[in-house]
Amino acid sequence: MSSLKISYKLQVTSYKLKFKRFSKLFTLHFSLLTCYLLLLYSLSSGTEITGPEVKLQNNEIYVTTALSLEEKHLEELRNGIAKELRFYIDLFRVWNIWPDEFVLGKSFVRTLKCDPVKREYIATSYDGSALIEKRFKSFESMIKWTLSINELKLTNIRELEPGIYFVRITVESKIRKLPPVIGYFIIFLSENEFKIRKDSPSFNIGTVK
Repeated sequence: MSSLKISYKLQVTSYKLKFKRFSKLFTLHFSLLTCYLLLLYSLSSGTEITGPEVKLQNNEIYVTTALSLEEKHLEELRNGIAKELRFYIDLFRVWNIWPDEFVLGKSFVRTLKCDPVKREYIATSYDGSALIEKRFKSFESMIKWTLSINELKLTNIRELEPGIYFVRITVESKIRKLPPVIGYFIIFLSENEFKIRKDSPSFNIGTVK
């Protein structure tokens, strides 16, 4: 047998071994990814949005809502793990035939940090233009302020066309750091630790035809 044929067979054998190893690694990584996604879902299943409540007063739309974190996330905060939460308060118009129309919205980035040793509780709120930082004497007071939005002035109803509307609240928490193996599948994996949303009851603006 010529040396060329021997070299060719060795290369084919080498490629087959590499392919088998790659298949095993892919199967392992995919299984770990599936387990990780299921774990994330189970951890965030207890997180809920309260409300939203919509009030029309003096031609203004006011929105009140709050986020309730499950004990797992609260315990992480108590242990010093910082969190970043993004709140989206969006106004939609309802159409019978067409999809619901996004009209306008506001957003906030809220951060929570605890130092269990020094017993420091610091939170910030950023709306895209103004940054507010507050220090609290207790964990509970920080949670109450950070996870609540009270009577947010969304818009003046004079700027809206007559119709049926609702407010949608969306809250997402960014993943702090992905496990090394999950990094192989970053293009398939959401950046969110959790993402939930809830709509308010519909309400009328003006005379609806």
